Order: sequence, then structure tokens, then C-alpha cells
Amino acid sequence: MTVIADAPDTYYIVASTDGDDPQTRVLKQGETFAVFDAFGDISGKAGEGLYHEGTRHLSAFRLRLSGQRPFLLGSAPDAKSHVLGVDLTNPDISSAGAVVVPRGVLHLRKTTVLWQATCFMHITITNHGQESIPCIVELAFDNDFRDLFEIRGTHRAQRGTILPVRGTEDGLILGYAGLDGVTRQTVIQVEPTPVVEQKTCRLSVNLIPNQSTDIVVTVGCAGTRHTALHTRFRDAMTDARAAIDAEDARLCSIATSSELFNQWIQRSRADLAMMVTETRYGPYPYAGVPWFSTIFGRDGVLTALSVLWGDPSLTRGVLLTLAATQATGYDPARDAEPGKILHEMRHGEMAALGEVPFGAYYGSVDATPLFILLAGRYYDRTGDLATIKELWPHIEAALTWIDGDGDRDGDGFIEYARATERGLAQQGWKDSYDSVFHEDGTLADGPIALSEVQGYVYAARHHAAELASALGDRKRCRELQRKAEQLHDRFEDRFWCDDLGTYALALDGRKQPCRVVSSNAVQCLISGIAVPERAARIAETALRPDMFSGWGLRTLRAGEVRFNPMSYHNGSIWPHDTALAALGLARYDHKHAVVRLVEGLFAAAQQFELRRVPELFCGFARRTDQPPTRYPTACAPQAWASASVFLLIQAMLGIEVDGGRKRVTFRQPRLPDSLEWLRVSNLAVGGAEIDVLCERRGEDVGVSVLRRRGDVALVTER
Repeated sequence: MTVIADAPDTYYIVASTDGDDPQTRVLKQGETFAVFDAFGDISGKAGEGLYHEGTRHLSAFRLRLSGQRPFLLGSAPDAKSHVLGVDLTNPDISSAGAVVVPRGVLHLRKTTVLWQATCFMHITITNHGQESIPCIVELAFDNDFRDLFEIRGTHRAQRGTILPVRGTEDGLILGYAGLDGVTRQTVIQVEPTPVVEQKTCRLSVNLIPNQSTDIVVTVGCAGTRHTALHTRFRDAMTDARAAIDAEDARLCSIATSSELFNQWIQRSRADLAMMVTETRYGPYPYAGVPWFSTIFGRDGVLTALSVLWGDPSLTRGVLLTLAATQATGYDPARDAEPGKILHEMRHGEMAALGEVPFGAYYGSVDATPLFILLAGRYYDRTGDLATIKELWPHIEAALTWIDGDGDRDGDGFIEYARATERGLAQQGWKDSYDSVFHEDGTLADGPIALSEVQGYVYAARHHAAELASALGDRKRCRELQRKAEQLHDRFEDRFWCDDLGTYALALDGRKQPCRVVSSNAVQCLISGIAVPERAARIAETALRPDMFSGWGLRTLRAGEVRFNPMSYHNGSIWPHDTALAALGLARYDHKHAVVRLVEGLFAAAQQFELRRVPELFCGFARRTDQPPTRYPTACAPQAWASASVFLLIQAMLGIEVDGGRKRVTFRQPRLPDSLEWLRVSNLAVGGAEIDVLCERRGEDVGVSVLRRRGDVALVTER
């Protein structure tokens, strides 16, 4: 999503085969992230690099032994996703036409961690041969200080100035004077002391048999120099592990009878912990690496919603952050209107200069009602009235926007239309330019009212009514309930397409329905806006082969004019979309459909490297003995994709946590055939905790308490 010649999308992510590497390795910590190749190098391919606050601080890092690239033995992030380990060995090293060091004698172990805007690398080289081996270790660096949007494809008429390389006694300093008046530096240090030549650091190594030597490299993105690099590396490893463990511990523990399912859960929770950044208002899940490693309103809400039953603390951080950044005035350049909730917030030179509108951008039609919905469900989960009191002025401001600027023509539906050509053309979660269209393929003219967004508003009003009642405002409660039911009646009348067995994708600016079968209609079910008879029709439509690929739910029905299984939004499969569909189907007790979605996405997760489900994958039909087809520019990890497994578990077990009443309910619990049992441990409810075991008994699932600490009740509804 960035500017390229003849591209219909203003913000289009450019993909090229030069940058298409399915085995990239990703680390993230705070405002810093890194994309490496499988060797643990930064090879110069598109997207690879070390980034901090929206700027690439290192565009190349190459390790060579006597001028040659080592052989790759293996690489992977550790179980917590915060450390990258790479094993390498030497190729044949020749001199004067003769092999002087045979391959596979030297072992190189490269360990990389990010901490406090610095990339720490520890390289251990061990001689497993019978003779002493001399070699030259070369560490080559480069940088372009490009803004992330430039790397995505946006053309800039002008850039700042790359500063001359400065050699130091133990490395070098790269610098850039930006057009925004900020000078950015990358400080590179190497221990032991290297020989520095331009952007390359060289070390002479002579290893006797069974001897090891260590090299420590630090790359600081904030201009900070370090001393005692070995000590700093050990401290960074310890501190980073402690931080990721603390984040991970917020979420209850889940184990199953399937080791493969457990691996999916563990990778998902590790990636989710890595994606969470501590803000001044609390924890917030950044959306995805590499393109979306920042605050997104919609992504943050849906990620928090997915894990709310097991970790309400993340939801509180999301709500307070979005309340603090809520728009208070009109700014057409940023699609800002009073009461709107943030779409995304970017750092970097281009955002600071206004070359892209995303420094603080509000072009999202669904983030605002989703904010209210999340606040309501947070209160249901926790009974935390103090936080609701703090949020209430922001909830009222959001409701005012929904009733006013959000409803552009006063017809009772909320619509969107960008204020300037620089904004996003489509402002629902499917924000590709061609994602909203009529059955003949004609793109819909705005303002556009999306079906699922009306469902979000319906739920938001009901939740706000509950909150108003809790705060003692009965009149406001009744008013909001009345508005919700009025919306329900209008929605059923205008959006339902009986011959399609689903709701229309949207209404266009002339109030004509976009008669297209899409996953948007299935997302409506999470709000409860559908009557049961129509929810049953939607469930039937969604599980047909033209919508359910066998791996997950397609965003668009196969056979629609614009269907393309390789498109971003018109036929692909998004794990979070499938999980939201499962939650909605569970609300209407279509548990057979829920289990099928769980089974499909579980089968897909087994096929992806590290059991890491990506942002999206292609919507081709599931084929025997063939893995899902990947989408080339998909983020991995992506926060709401990582969170999808927890939403699926909630949906199939029917988990509802009532913090006010201190009660945990399992409503019509089901398990797929692949799971004999599932155990939830350390589920916190107020000051109490409970461990619960769910065991499959034929078609039924038994639920029992394994441990209980404090006052908390378990209820099972059949």
C-alpha cells in the first residue's frame, strides 16, 4: 500500500522477486524490529533491515570467512520468539589453488537479540578440526536510512543527506541528516577490536583444535555507544527474556492432548508477547512485522478482543491508548473528526513531514464502534468500573461521532468517504481499493456503509447501554438500547439478500446493496445483530466449498466477479477473519461449523514454518498432501493472526468470563477429533484463579475443575 506508477492503490506494498524470501527471520522489541535472512544476515533484499521508529538503520550486514559466505546449518527464533539462533559452518577455503581448510571444520553460532533500540549479536567460532586454522572474519555493514514507506514503494522527490562514515576505535558510525531536522545515527561496535576500513570490520582469528573464540557486535539505533560489550550482551539477553516472560505470563496457560496444537499455541503466544509494546498508557499489540509495526486502532482492538477471556490487561492498555489518542477536532488531511478512534500512528521522517498522513491518521470507519464494543466486553470480563469511569467521556465522544459525522446522510447507518485523495479509499478492514463492489464487478461509489460495521455499531450501543446503567444513568441506557434496536430493524430490511443467503457486503452511496457473498457478513454475527433464522442461513452459506477452502474462510466467495485467491482481500484467507467468523457462529450455537473452522486453520498452521500463521495466505482450495499457498508480502508475525488461536478456543468451548459475578461459563463446549482434551490453567477472575479440564466424550465435552483458588464458580451449559 504505497505510491507506484499506475498503481490503483495510493498505499500499495510493492512486491518483487528480489525481496521474496519465505525464510526471513524476524525479531521485534519496543520500537525496534529486524528482518534477517535465514543466515542471520541482512542481505540487501527488499524489506530486510534493522528498523527503529519507522527508519531503516541498517540495510546490510554480511558475515564472511576469508571472503566466503558460510554454509547454513539451521536457524530459528527460540521458543519465546525474542532470540534468533543461527548455526553455520565454513565452506572449503582455498589458497593458491589448494584447499587449506576443508568444509565443515569450523562451527559458527550466531545469537541475536534486540533490546532498548540496540541489536546485539554474539558470534562463537569453534574449531572442530585436528589442526590450527587461521581465517579472516569480515563484518560488512551498510545503510540508507530510508523511511519504511520508501521501502514499501513510495517515491520521494527529495531526501535528506547521508553523512560521511566515521570510523571509531572499535567500529563505525553511520549518519543521516533528515529533512525533518533530525539527525539519525547508527553506532556499530565490535569486540575484540577490529580493523576498520570504510564500512567493513575485519578480525584475524587463529584457532587451535577444539578452541572457541567470541565476537560481539552491537548496532545501536539511537546513537548510543556501549562499553564492555560481552557484559552488555549478557545483560540484554537476561533483560529481554525477563520482559518477554512477564508479557507472556499475563495470558492464562493452555495445553492440549496434541503436541502439534500445543506448538501452534506456544508460537502464537510467543509472537503475541513479542508484538506487544509498552506504551505510556499500558501494553499495546503492534500490528505486524515488517509493514505494520506500530499502533493500529482496529488491529489493537481485535487482537485484545481475541485474548480478552485469558488476559484482560492487554485490553485495558489498548482502551487507554486509544482513548488518549482519540481525535478532538477536524483535520481533513488526516481524516480526523471529533470522537473518532485512531486508525494508525507512525514515526519516521515522512510521517513527521506530512509526506504520508499516517503520523496520526483516523481513516477507519470501524475502529470507533469497535472501541466501544471492546470497552463493554472488558467490563463484562473484569467488572472494572473505575476504568470504565475513566473511559466514559471517550465512549460518549465516540457515540456522538457515530450519530453525527459517522452517519453522513442521516439514514441511521455509518458510512465512510475519505476527505482527501491522500487518504485511504476504503476504510473498513478490507482496505484495498477494489474490495467493495457490486455483483457485476463495478466498484462501489461512496459514501459506503459496510455490513459488519453496522453490526459493530449495534453491539457498541448495547454495550454502552450496559455501561451507562452501571454508571447509574438509566435514561442514557434506555436511549442507547432504543437506538440499537432501530438500527437492527433498518439493517435487516436493507442489507439482507434472501437469494444469496447472506447480508450484502455494503450499501453504496445511492443506498444500493453490493450483492456479493463475503466474509463481512459472517463477521456481523459477533454482534448479535442477526436474527437466529438468518444466522443459520449465513452459517450454511459460509461453510459451502466456495467460501470455506478447507483451510479457512475466504474473504470472498469463489465465483464472484472479482474473486482472486491470490488477492489481498478478494479471495484470500485471513486467520483472524476465520476466527471472528467462528466466534460469531458460536454465538448462535453453530458449533459444528465452528469445529470445522478450527480444524481447517489448525491443519494450515501445521504447514507453516514454526507453526506461525501469517497475516494471510492464498484462498486456493485445500489439496491432498499440499500445503496452503503463501501470500508473498504477508506479515509474519501479525498480531491478530497470532491471537486467532485463542479466539478459536473461546469459540469452540463457549468460554465466557464474568468478572463481576466471578463466574466462568462453558457454553456447549466442543472439541475437534484431533483433540482428546484441553486444559486451561491460571485463568484469573478478579482475585481468584481456576484450572479447568475439558475432555471429549464422543460428541460431548465434559468440563471439570482441577484447581480453584478463591471465590470463582464454574458453569457448564449444554
